[in-house]
Amino acid sequence: MNLYEHTIIARQDTSPSEIKQLTEKYSNIIEKNDGEIVKTENWGLLNLAYLIKKNKKGSYIHFKIKGKGNVINELEKNEAIDKKLLRYLTVRVKKFNLEANFFSKKDESEKKENTKR
Repeated sequence: MNLYEHTIIARQDTSPSEIKQLTEKYSNIIEKNDGEIVKTENWGLLNLAYLIKKNKKGSYIHFKIKGKGNVINELEKNEAIDKKLLRYLTVRVKKFNLEANFFSKKDESEKKENTKR
């Protein structure tokens, strides 16, 4: 089994209920193709580095997946025709970092550091 980190960026005008539907849709595709979702993260609405299809922001959803290559092929085939998505990216990794939360709010992490002092 290979380990993959897969991120999709939905359009900025996508509602929270549509984000949930997208997450469920792609989770089902992964599971139908004998893949396993280790973790799903909703990173929220973030600024894009440049305009993509006239969008300045995008809603990020990140999956950590265990599976074979056919899982990713099927996933990307479906994402290529989805009009709600701006971009997607899959990276094969050697192991998952499940402890770090890369997109948590900076204010929360700074408050924790200040209380430790």
